[in-house]
Amino acid sequence: MGKSEHKTTNWSQYNKALVNRGSLTLWIDEQAIKSWRCTEHHGRLGRGYIYSDVAIETALVVKGVFNLSLRALEGFTNSIFQLMDVPLTSPSYSCISKRAKTVEIKYRAKSHGSVSHVVIDSTGLKVYGEGESKTRKQRKAPHLA
Repeated sequence: MGKSEHKTTNWSQYNKALVNRGSLTLWIDEQAIKSWRCTEHHGRLGRGYIYSDVAIETALVVKGVFNLSLRALEGFTNSIFQLMDVPLTSPSYSCISKRAKTVEIKYRAKSHGSVSHVVIDSTGLKVYGEGESKTRKQRKAPHLA
């Protein structure tokens, strides 16, 4: 690689931007907390689901974003809830594995643009960032990174 075409003049701002690349902010919508547990029976024989489709979808997105195994995902999610003092528990790794086959995930392959925010609330999954804004201009559904 050759020299950069652009010279950095504001090193303080540049360094802050590099540090902020590793920033992680988590919040959970009150309605998402209320919809974490399944309230209706699936209609088939056997015990009903404990966790809603939103909970399973959320777990699978977190698994993909952080490249976690199912067991590590369960521990990670439980630790996040504990750190945030949220009265939720993660679905077990076996529950996620079984339900992943039946839950309709509403996200697509990685976008070409950068992603600023991945938001999961009671209405589902949303992505905000360069990929989303370009998609909005083209009047298509947003993509997930």
